[in-house]
Amino acid sequence: MSKPNNVRRYAIEKHNREKESIISNNYGNTLFYLSKHLKKVYPIEHHKTCSQTFINDFSSPLDHKKREILDNNIVVPQVIPCPNEKELMRCSWITNSTDKVYVQFHDECWGVPVYDDHQLFELLSLAGLLMDFNWTEILKIREQIREAFVGFNAKQVAEMGEKEINELVSNVSLMLAENRVRSIVDNAKCIVKIGEEFGSLSCYMWNHMNYKAIINRFSNARNVPLRSPKAEAISKDLVKRGLRHVGPVVINSFMQAAGMTIDHLIYCFRHKECLNLAERPWRHF
Repeated sequence: MSKPNNVRRYAIEKHNREKESIISNNYGNTLFYLSKHLKKVYPIEHHKTCSQTFINDFSSPLDHKKREILDNNIVVPQVIPCPNEKELMRCSWITNSTDKVYVQFHDECWGVPVYDDHQLFELLSLAGLLMDFNWTEILKIREQIREAFVGFNAKQVAEMGEKEINELVSNVSLMLAENRVRSIVDNAKCIVKIGEEFGSLSCYMWNHMNYKAIINRFSNARNVPLRSPKAEAISKDLVKRGLRHVGPVVINSFMQAAGMTIDHLIYCFRHKECLNLAERPWRHF
């Protein structure tokens, strides 16, 4: 190799070494500046999360400082645990637009086995109103209806005369037609006779069920029937005993509300809860 070429090669190598030295010094100063101010932004605990294993893999102090800056710039987001969504899943007919009063009824009452005579008479009467109203409308005036019919005590309702019936019909807050009021009063008289024959309305109703609730495991609302063979049998017997507005569809709705039929969809959080309640022994009040 000629002497001029050697001189040129040495000059280029010297220039490159000086350039790398300048860049290295500037980078180190920058890292020191950043690390000093990053401590004001991030908490001290965050700087201690740097893994010693990775730091030991670097040989030079510059690499150590570089690794520290890289680790300090990694902000780990705080993970807030959320509740299990499956526990909050409801039947598909409960949507975001569903009225809260019906959601509460679904979450607390619908599908829970009922054994009390007053409650059974109340649910039977409310289900009979489904021909004029929906559940949401009925539930909004449920307390007024309960007060008007003296807590659905069948004996007291059966003793209502024309004066009491006319007062209920003229009550604007109830919005009940005369034939609905009269049917509840007449049904109360029949329920009193049922109680005398079977001991209670609860014994009569649950005797039809062999004292066990029907447990369905539907995953789609379209599979939930509006009527069932058991509802048709109970309806037929009630009509024979003189009760009115107790068709198979009404009785099926009554059975669902009274927990005689568990029709919560299988993914609904209430299905398992009502299932556990239904598996308990029948209780006579």
